[in-house]
Amino acid sequence: MKRISAAFLIIAAALPLGAQTTQKLQAGKPNEYALIYSLPTTTLDITLEAEKTVRTPGEFFRYAKKYLGVDPITEPSSSYELKSVIVNPRGITDPEERYQVQFKSGSTPFMMIDGQNVPLSVNYPDVSLPEPPGLPAPREAKPTILEMPVAKQAVTAEMLQSPSSAKRAELAAARIYELRETRSDILSGNADNMPADGQAMQLVLDNLAAQEEALTAMFLGTVSTSTDVETFSFTPGETNPRQIIARLSMTDGFVDSDNLSGAPIYLDVTVSERGTLPKTEKGEEKRFPKGGLAYRIPGKAKATVTYNGKRLADRTVDVAQYGIVFGIDPNLFTDKKAPAYVIFNPSTGAISEIGTLTE
Repeated sequence: MKRISAAFLIIAAALPLGAQTTQKLQAGKPNEYALIYSLPTTTLDITLEAEKTVRTPGEFFRYAKKYLGVDPITEPSSSYELKSVIVNPRGITDPEERYQVQFKSGSTPFMMIDGQNVPLSVNYPDVSLPEPPGLPAPREAKPTILEMPVAKQAVTAEMLQSPSSAKRAELAAARIYELRETRSDILSGNADNMPADGQAMQLVLDNLAAQEEALTAMFLGTVSTSTDVETFSFTPGETNPRQIIARLSMTDGFVDSDNLSGAPIYLDVTVSERGTLPKTEKGEEKRFPKGGLAYRIPGKAKATVTYNGKRLADRTVDVAQYGIVFGIDPNLFTDKKAPAYVIFNPSTGAISEIGTLTE
């Protein structure tokens, strides 16, 4: 193992980058059987989902109590509520941890790296980047019943012609009770013009129900919901004072952490375990193998997200920077009879699997 000087950083920076790409680095004569790579540091992606609720008064809200005996929405309003929090670790290049590993002359080991030059495997080609975690997608508000064509269908000609809001409300209420009576007659079989069959009956009943819902919404008002999803990233350090990762405003949704119009969403990261060097059978710490292929033995941390005094997420994650760097003897990868392979965790640089290749 060798840490890379500034000159080598220029070479590494010239490698093709891409967040969702992999590249094969082949040791050979052109690169003097040396491969350059970077170990990752772990960052935390905190995905927040907030639900927006919009309440809109109906045209006849003043008459809701009189004609329907219910309390309507009286003022337009919008509000946000934090619905879910997801914490996911992700590896990013650690600029302080760039290395070169030297293999035997004449050997042909190779390394698979991701778009940030972080190792994914050695001598193992069929490796791919981990699938992105399943995250909620933003959801747009569905049209309310008053925004649908049936709302126009429910309005009678007499309602349209009346200049008085009070009279239109009276007519709308009368139409609601008329629709209910018609539905009752159809269900009891007493309607003058019964639908031809069961399917036709269901279509008629659905239309009557939709018209009643639209007219009722003119009194009660409407409620529509949508969701906003934002992801904020934080890279833990040696000391982690409580972080305000974002704020949630009741009227504007997610706002910047320094915008006092919103209530703070806190992130606390606490080291729970430090990575340690492996030990021999005698309990002594192993020494870094000469020229070893560097990898991470990560530590662990507890990430907690709180909002309005409630704990919404509490996850223990492996964190590269709370561990130590150790190495694998590079000669294992050039053994002619049984060359070794290794697969790494790209978010921590830890060994996920190691073994030998067999024909």
